Amino acid sequence: MITVYGIKNCDTVKKALKWLADHNIEHKLHDYRVDGLDTAFLQQAEAQFGWENLVNKRSTTWRNLDENVKKTLSKATALSVLADNPTLIKRPIILQDGKTLIGFDAKEYESAFK
Repeated sequence: MITVYGIKNCDTVKKALKWLADHNIEHKLHDYRVDGLDTAFLQQAEAQFGWENLVNKRSTTWRNLDENVKKTLSKATALSVLADNPTLIKRPIILQDGKTLIGFDAKEYESAFK
């Protein structure tokens, strides 16, 4: 079973979940807001994608973030800022069974799950 990390009301997460369902791929959603977020997952995601790619700079959370935090965001501070603001994490994320996906792109999913 594939675990999709994200937030259930996110349109991009909804697209990914629908794609998985349409292709009969067993999956479950790990909702950051409901199920929490652990440091090990963030560290694994950062190692795979880089901290810059984890930060969703198009999100409302980013726009509302303190300007000083935005200006000083770095590898050293990113994981704690993301842990404190899980809606700032780009989503969905899949990190298992050799599949490393961030965001949703039907072609990437097709390639990863064929």
